[in-house]
Order: sequence, then structure tokens, then C-alpha cells
Amino acid sequence: MAMENIDDRVLVKAYINGDEKAFEALLMRHKDKIYRFIYMKVRDNALAQDIFQDTFIKVVNTLKAGSYNEEGKFLPWAMRIAHNLIIDFFRKNNKVRMISESSSARDDFNVFHTLKLDEENAQDEMTRVELESQMVDLIEHLPDTQRDILKMRIFKEMSFKDIAEKEDISINTALGRMRYALINLRKLIDKHQLVVHY
Repeated sequence: MAMENIDDRVLVKAYINGDEKAFEALLMRHKDKIYRFIYMKVRDNALAQDIFQDTFIKVVNTLKAGSYNEEGKFLPWAMRIAHNLIIDFFRKNNKVRMISESSSARDDFNVFHTLKLDEENAQDEMTRVELESQMVDLIEHLPDTQRDILKMRIFKEMSFKDIAEKEDISINTALGRMRYALINLRKLIDKHQLVVHY
């Protein structure tokens, strides 16, 4: 039977029993989804590659140590490892906080506020990653000034004061542009019939 038709669970077991090709099949099957998931969080190719490699080193080490829980499915388990490594990176480097950790009790609506990964099954996670990807595409359709402010606010988590200084505008202008960006983004979401929970 061709490797691509074999269930993940069987491949994991084969790899633990010494079949390197079984792991290769798992990697080929899931690498794009996992890489895309990481990239959606960090928005940087080099960093996404590093975290992707670290994820699979940890996956291999966990499997070889016999610590893998067979009741779990491979993909959400691997994504959980990636998710934790991303959080570790941001905490260690004291950089931008994770989009999914953003407080929803802020003055602006956060289109990327999501459930914690371990509360989702693989299908939900795939849908969510796809949705985030589509929304990033939609942001590109906003006028430049609105798009830039939205990116600074959501991806870089800059304060409106910092945005105003960087753009050489008043805080009120920054707030106004953000408001229009969100109004226009909501219109685009409605137009493209994306289902967003906020």
C-alpha cells in the first residue's frame, strides 16, 4: 500500500518502530499546513522556517522518546508543539505579543482573536488558518493609510501614540483611520461571506 494512503496513526507507529520512510510520509503530508500555520502567526519567512524546523525536531524527539500519546491525532498535536514554540519565541524575545493572545477588551475590534489551539480539533484549526489567510488578503484591499495602521495595530501591536509618531499624524487621525479600516474590513468580510467570531 502506498504511504500516502496510510493513516497517520499507522505511520507514527511504523516510525517509532524504526521506519524512517514513515516519518518522511508524515512530514510530506503535513508540512505545508504546519508551515502556513506558523507563518500566519509570525509573518516572517526566516523565522517561520526556524520554528518549523524546531517543531519537527521536537516531534522527532518526542516520538523517539516514546512520549507520544496515541489517542491524540498527529496534526493537531504537531500544531500544538508549533503553537507553544511560537509563544516561547515571543516571550523569550519580548517581541510582539501573539495575535491570538491579544486582549479582546481593547478599544478596537480584533479580527484575529481566536480560541486556544488545544480547544480546537484539526478541522477547526484548518478552517481558522484558512480564514486568517483570507483576512490577510482582504487587508491588502484597504486604502494604503488604513492598511498600514491596521497592520501596525494588529500585527505589531503598536499603541496609537506610537503609530501617530511614526506616521507623523495626530492620535485622533490615527484613531480615525483605524476606525475606517475596521469599517471597511467588516464590509469586505461581509462581501466575501467570511464567518468571523468577534
